[in-house]
Amino acid sequence: MATKQTESVTIISLRKLSLETREPPPKESKTFTVEDAVETIGFGRFHIALFLIMGSTGVVEAMEIMLIAVVSPVIRCEWQLENWQVALVTTMVFFGYMVFSILFGLLADRYGRWKILLISFLWGAYFSLLTSFSPSYIWFVFLRTMVGCGVSGHAQGLIIKTEFLPTKYRGYMLPLSQVFWLAGSLLIIGLASVVIPTIGWRWLIRIASIPGIILILAFKFIPESARFNVSTGNTQAALATLQRIAKMNRSVMPEGTLVEPILEKRGRFADLLDAKYLRTTLQIWVIWLGISFAYYGVILASAELLERDLVCGSRSKAEVVVTVMDTEESQSPCHCHMFAPSDYRTMIISTIGEIARLPHDDACFGDGDQWLPVSDWRDGGTIHIPGSYECIIPGCPVSFLIGLCHMCHFCIYSPH
Repeated sequence: MATKQTESVTIISLRKLSLETREPPPKESKTFTVEDAVETIGFGRFHIALFLIMGSTGVVEAMEIMLIAVVSPVIRCEWQLENWQVALVTTMVFFGYMVFSILFGLLADRYGRWKILLISFLWGAYFSLLTSFSPSYIWFVFLRTMVGCGVSGHAQGLIIKTEFLPTKYRGYMLPLSQVFWLAGSLLIIGLASVVIPTIGWRWLIRIASIPGIILILAFKFIPESARFNVSTGNTQAALATLQRIAKMNRSVMPEGTLVEPILEKRGRFADLLDAKYLRTTLQIWVIWLGISFAYYGVILASAELLERDLVCGSRSKAEVVVTVMDTEESQSPCHCHMFAPSDYRTMIISTIGEIARLPHDDACFGDGDQWLPVSDWRDGGTIHIPGSYECIIPGCPVSFLIGLCHMCHFCIYSPH
């Protein structure tokens, strides 16, 4: 009896011990940010599609900007324009670009990059088509100004592309994407050489609108920026986007829950002038002013120089079309001078010279962690900022040889 009683007591004691044993505390749940997800998913098929579609926005932008250079001689003759009237077209296009780039930037931070990109393309394609029906010079200036307003929103494509690229690949892919600008420039010059002498400049504008319309249809394959979604508190949409990218790339998502602080204030201009960023902001503004002035000024001036054949009246009278007007300027043999096939070839060679920048940019931007690209080679320069500005290489694509000079110094072209 004593033995049996002892065994029962032992069993009861073990039960009490098991009940008093505490369970281990639960492990903390893992979390990850959008940046963590982008790095974990890596580079794949989604990014190739993103590169081709968003990069093609550069084709459309280049065609709309370079269109001014190839059409200027024709509208000068058709509407008997003075020099300042031809220059006003370019001025108003870039004025619209300047004003609406600020507006579209603020709207993109509030309503999303994808929406503003779509609106800008619809806007640009619509007014570009209307330009081809311009009944007068005033209407032409107004409609091209509206086109400039729309083109300013195309930069959202570069932002979307940057926000989806892993850090390792940004240094290679961003400069490489500028080959689309080169393609757009070559395309509009080639089209102009064929279309203008045959069916006229109005049809050139209509044909140049086609790539933008095609891209509008392709935008449905590109999602909204995941960074924008989490910044507005729409974490589920951001997570769905990242999962879609991971599936397309045949990759995996990081473990845990997607978290990101919600930004209550986004896109404030005052932040640029904060003491923390003021020096960098002023430096970038000055550099971009110089780069844009040099690049766009020279490429548009190149067309003017070709139109006047460098030395006014140097061609034979048989090759020069003169429009009789009352002013002394209009009686010059240079007033109404249409581009010859050799002029288009010169413009194409000048544009091809920019290819020389590609190897240099890939070498400079090779490591996305060490180099921060602020400008791109198509805008005439490259700025590297590893904590401070180390090299500034603006350039001017006036000829193939000058295109080679882009890699070493600032080139100044003089018709004399």
